[in-house]
Amino acid sequence: MGVALIGAGMIAKTHVSALASICTHVRLASIVSRRPERANYLAAYYPGPPPLFTSDLSAVIENSDTVFAIVATPPDVRIELISSLAQAGKHILLEKPVARTFDEALNVVEICEHAGVNLGVVFQHRMWPASKAAAQLLASGRLGQLGHVEISAPLWRAQSYYDELDRGTYARDGGGVMITQAIHTIDLALSLTGPVKSVRAMTATTPLHQMESEDFAIAGLHFSSGAVGSLVASTASYPQGPETITLHCENGSIKLSAAALDITWRDGHCERVGGVSEDTIENGPELAKHEWHQAIIEDFVDSIQQDRTPAVSGRAALESQKLIEAIERSSRSGTIEELKPWLV
Repeated sequence: MGVALIGAGMIAKTHVSALASICTHVRLASIVSRRPERANYLAAYYPGPPPLFTSDLSAVIENSDTVFAIVATPPDVRIELISSLAQAGKHILLEKPVARTFDEALNVVEICEHAGVNLGVVFQHRMWPASKAAAQLLASGRLGQLGHVEISAPLWRAQSYYDELDRGTYARDGGGVMITQAIHTIDLALSLTGPVKSVRAMTATTPLHQMESEDFAIAGLHFSSGAVGSLVASTASYPQGPETITLHCENGSIKLSAAALDITWRDGHCERVGGVSEDTIENGPELAKHEWHQAIIEDFVDSIQQDRTPAVSGRAALESQKLIEAIERSSRSGTIEELKPWLV
């Protein structure tokens, strides 16, 4: 099965490394980018036949061996190319976010649904062993009713990160820490908790960064289940700490991170499950590991072969963008913002 990688930026190396691990049954056919200097750099990470390097999307559209495309471009240049790919019958795996705004993201989802192609989104945090263990535990009902949720993404980006390529602008990215970094944690949390009903929030740009959008957000959350919670996200937290999701339930509490799932039962018994070694945990913007991206890609390939919905569909990914926009609206208005009903 042939795949095209569209976009050769920072995350492209991770995708090429992931594809290298499954090159016996998924072939990197082409890399589409306007940056030819990236060709040799990326080719060094791929053991199969060298992919075609081109700036012409038609090379992908006209290649019948290319079954799907991984779109890893900035959000501001996606809509037209996604439309062209979908109309050509190419399945699409998107790097997050789906788009800069909720309305744009919904348009992307509807384009792919109308064309009858699969749309998946790279929210690799869902592939953590600890995340899968948490989902299974919650589904079992052993924890009982959810009462209180804590979502934390204390991250760090140097000013040099925002000085490059218009990062952190609304025109390019659609926002700052929430839509670019913390969206991973938000997506994972919502996959476990279900939808948020209303939010009261504040966002800001700290004195530590010169950028257009926010590098800090804090929100109080009221979930449709009746649970309440908080979200704190920042790229001004040095040194950055682990992203965590803590769920306090009727029969115990769980704390989820990339490293492990820690369970504390009400009788005092503690468990740790789903752990991974520290050297596999992504730390900062230079992503050295690819295992979780590989898992997302393998699931997406299987979804095509089995004609099923991928693990993280485009429509499921709308929920994190809906919450992020509600947080932004609440910060501007200074009032509680209600969210529209669950869209999945």
